[in-house]
Amino acid sequence: MRRVTVVLIKGLLGLIAALTLVACAMHLSNSERVAVPPRPDGALRVATFNSHYINLGQQTGAWSLGNWNQRKGAFDATFKALGADVVAFQELESFQRGDDGSVNLARDYLLEQNPAYRAAASGDWRDFPSTQPVFYRTDRLDVLDQGWFFFSDTPDVIYSRTFNGSYPAFCSWVRFQHREGGRPFTVYNVHFEYKSGSNRRLSAALVAERMRARIDAAEPVFLVGDLNARVGGEAYEILSRAGVDFVPVEGATYHFDRGFNLFGAIDHIGATPDIRPVGQPVVLRRQFDGEWPSDHYPVVSDFVLPLK
Repeated sequence: MRRVTVVLIKGLLGLIAALTLVACAMHLSNSERVAVPPRPDGALRVATFNSHYINLGQQTGAWSLGNWNQRKGAFDATFKALGADVVAFQELESFQRGDDGSVNLARDYLLEQNPAYRAAASGDWRDFPSTQPVFYRTDRLDVLDQGWFFFSDTPDVIYSRTFNGSYPAFCSWVRFQHREGGRPFTVYNVHFEYKSGSNRRLSAALVAERMRARIDAAEPVFLVGDLNARVGGEAYEILSRAGVDFVPVEGATYHFDRGFNLFGAIDHIGATPDIRPVGQPVVLRRQFDGEWPSDHYPVVSDFVLPLK
């Protein structure tokens, strides 16, 4: 019996060691660090960033008010480092109770610190959900229209719960006109649920349906956000078949707020084929002043819009 116990313990230790090696290998393979290059002349720089909500009812601990005060400098430094023309946010929310979005500390702080930007896909929280604004450079872009729809059987009912009754999740969108001319383009900003594969599948199908009229009209479209799906995942493939070409994001975009890079990208940037990618997308994997700005890394990529 003792010999069997020793064998089992050795086997367990060997398994733990093997799993540790696998985790280390995965971390290294998903952790490439690349600096954000200067934006090429004439290109449009687009970014997506899941910023993690702030819990207004909690003074200390993870994602509390105290935590926000610690990380907000890093958050702003990250935003500035992207140098993007368009930044689509997810979870840019100061959570209090229910759907009340009357307070949004992160959104307001970024706007104060970055006067060259405004927030589209934003408005009175009773009419427009506040957690997924799209920041844009006012010297390069004008807003033509904006809207939202929820991943629900009643998508046009604000704050309606998802297909299986889970927490509300939605798509915000903004239609822009570049000040240098060309066709208007639309940015769809999504955040799919992380637990339910069926919710992600149905949400992706609804996004594909809502994009269809613009794609069929040959209007340039971006699809960006936290898909909670890796390359080849069902939601990813549904959107690819709908006419979205995703830029190849290498490595992790979610890191557990610890810099642990254990699996491939779940945050993505895609566009219709008439929008040409320039260079490779960059995942900004770094701290500022010893702080992570979020538990996700932002993803940024450059594009050339069609002139006609």
